[in-house]
Amino acid sequence: MNINELISKQRPGFTLDQEFYCSDAIFEEEVQKVFPNHWISLDHASRIPNAGDYFLASIVGESIIVVRGKDGEIHAHYNVCRHRGSKVCVEPEGNVSRLTCPYHAWTYALDGKLVAARLMHEGFRKEDYGLKPCHLRVHDGLIFINLNIGDAPDFDEMMAPLLPFLDMHGLDKAKIAHREVYPTDANWKLVLDNFFECYHCAPSHPEYSRVHSAAKLMAFGAGPDSGSEDAMKEFEPEMKEWQARAQELGHFTGSHAARGVGSFQGAMRAPIKQGSLSETKDGTPVSTLMGKFKDFDGGQTAVSFNPFGTMLMSNDFAVLLRFIPHSATKSDMEVIWLVNSDAEEGKDYNVEKLIWVWDVTTKQDKDIIEWNRAGVMSRHYEPGPYSTQEAASAKLIQWYLSQLSG
Repeated sequence: MNINELISKQRPGFTLDQEFYCSDAIFEEEVQKVFPNHWISLDHASRIPNAGDYFLASIVGESIIVVRGKDGEIHAHYNVCRHRGSKVCVEPEGNVSRLTCPYHAWTYALDGKLVAARLMHEGFRKEDYGLKPCHLRVHDGLIFINLNIGDAPDFDEMMAPLLPFLDMHGLDKAKIAHREVYPTDANWKLVLDNFFECYHCAPSHPEYSRVHSAAKLMAFGAGPDSGSEDAMKEFEPEMKEWQARAQELGHFTGSHAARGVGSFQGAMRAPIKQGSLSETKDGTPVSTLMGKFKDFDGGQTAVSFNPFGTMLMSNDFAVLLRFIPHSATKSDMEVIWLVNSDAEEGKDYNVEKLIWVWDVTTKQDKDIIEWNRAGVMSRHYEPGPYSTQEAASAKLIQWYLSQLSG
């Protein structure tokens, strides 16, 4: 059965056939038709503050060098030597004055230009053999890449509806306080399917469920339009009370959802829980105020750039959640915690308290996603129906199928 016939078989409101969660052939189709359509949130610029600082990013089988040049600009190059294809950088991060291939010592400037290639034939032009660039944009300190071989999608168009939600948080004046990678033996769609619903929150995440309002989790636990209309109505009084408090402080409130076939974005501000000022175990602040906040309003801003990257931001810290496909059955979940750049560890913030909510929650997610994958691989698996609290997941599947079909 070809890919289009398989797509046509899928039932709206149901999970996918087994092949979509394990087929190498389908993953290769996704590499061509899905991932290049999107700007992928990669990291924060504070990771490479100095000229020559670099790190390697890995996604869908590609290795990408992200390096700060001598002019202060950040560059992204595919980690493929233009001589015979060796990796140029083999260490995951470091500081270099030039990028030198360990195989035959072809050497590149930090901006990717070839500067040295020994014993080449007459007429060889170094300017024809620079490292191949990867599309890159930096906004408010956030690094994004796009894997398209041709022109990249319009970055500004993608970001425009999300800017009011990001503006309050001062991410350009943030620094990385901690990061964790959670390797997950499952297809990336199972990872995302789990993230965009909170039907599982009460049974699977007791800690997370204690931190947040129960009514909020039912209505908006996985962002705008993830819950039922009845749940949203029940949460409305709590939401309005918090909005009045936030607006009194001059803080932005609102929501945005674009869950169509061409886009899968969401953003909103909502209260954490009555009496909580930050998304921490006891609801108390964990660091200093960030950005334009005048006081703690007890709210959290959620921004999904696309299915592969989401930011969750309290008044005093931010979390970047990245979902990284590697193969048909291997993915990573990465969590990066940000605080104000002048906050001092041990004085202004405590790392253990800072990471507690999303560290314990992501470890639990890893377990339940891998259990899900094990069941999906059974001969007895068949697609099941989504509940009323999994509306965003159902829309995610329709978004995915539309992307895959082109």
